[in-house]
Amino acid sequence: MQYVTFDPTRALDLIAVGRIAIDFNPLDYFRPLAQSKEYRKYLGGSPANVAVGLARLGGKVGFIAKVSDDQFGEYVTDFFRAEGIDVSHVTKATGGEKLGLTFTEILSPTESSILMYRDGIADLTLSPADVDEAYIASAKAILISGTALAQSPSREACLKAVQLARKTDTKIIFDIDYRPYNWKNADEIAVYYSAVAEHSDVIMGSKEEYDLTQAILMPGASDEASAAYWFSRNAKIVIIKHGKQGSTAHTCDFRQYKIKPFPVQAFKSFGGGDGYGSAFLYGLFGGEEIARCLELGSASASMLVAAHGCSEFMPTLDELTAFIEREKQEYGEAVAMG
Repeated sequence: MQYVTFDPTRALDLIAVGRIAIDFNPLDYFRPLAQSKEYRKYLGGSPANVAVGLARLGGKVGFIAKVSDDQFGEYVTDFFRAEGIDVSHVTKATGGEKLGLTFTEILSPTESSILMYRDGIADLTLSPADVDEAYIASAKAILISGTALAQSPSREACLKAVQLARKTDTKIIFDIDYRPYNWKNADEIAVYYSAVAEHSDVIMGSKEEYDLTQAILMPGASDEASAAYWFSRNAKIVIIKHGKQGSTAHTCDFRQYKIKPFPVQAFKSFGGGDGYGSAFLYGLFGGEEIARCLELGSASASMLVAAHGCSEFMPTLDELTAFIEREKQEYGEAVAMG
């Protein structure tokens, strides 16, 4: 069953809105961040990683964002171009704002952390004037990242994008993507997250992120109650992640589709969510059944936690399908099914 239908005449599959950043991942890993001396630079930021992942799989992707007016801004824009991502609406910040920097700490394959620099950041200067109706209408869907709602004028730009998407029948995908930086309090988080979630066709997040989103509306709600509430608004698919225990796609006919991570030798504990999101959406745009969308997402997530970085390690479709085939040959046909 197709829970979300897309306009096949649209030029783009997805327009992502929000954060483009720079990740520095240590080469001398498995030690505290303070002791790391060598790093490799990557394009980062969850919506940027999802955009790259979808483009690698053959999706047609655009982006709305602000980047820094410097060499790092040129680096991320050139990276997008090389991946075939439309950058016509990626513009430069004019007040000297810089790209966010993320330094990662990889203590072990299961213990990682991130240190973000998020003051005076270019992506949060995105304004409503940067969002235009014709561009939103050129895509099957837009992706709103929760980090873009943390501060004005970026949050107003996102809310305008949501309004234009509703006006033009462009589907809305909300990746809650919580980061503590730039938020002032829990009420603020709940207000803006729920403002986007109530209009979204697909919502993706961890159990903890749903708890933040619903802190005012329905604190402490179960997964089933959360899904039912968002179905009463506009959602057709609600994905709730539980880390190593896997994730569940709740659908508006009150069915549940469960998936577990594919077995891999993990290198780090972050990055999987972006691979998951991009591959799940690829399946959704392609009209795949929900179980297959989840399989694609879970496989990409497992590939990403086994890699040193995120954006540069997003798989192609051939790589993704080959990985799934190998895993099934080794562990059995239902290796990741819940």
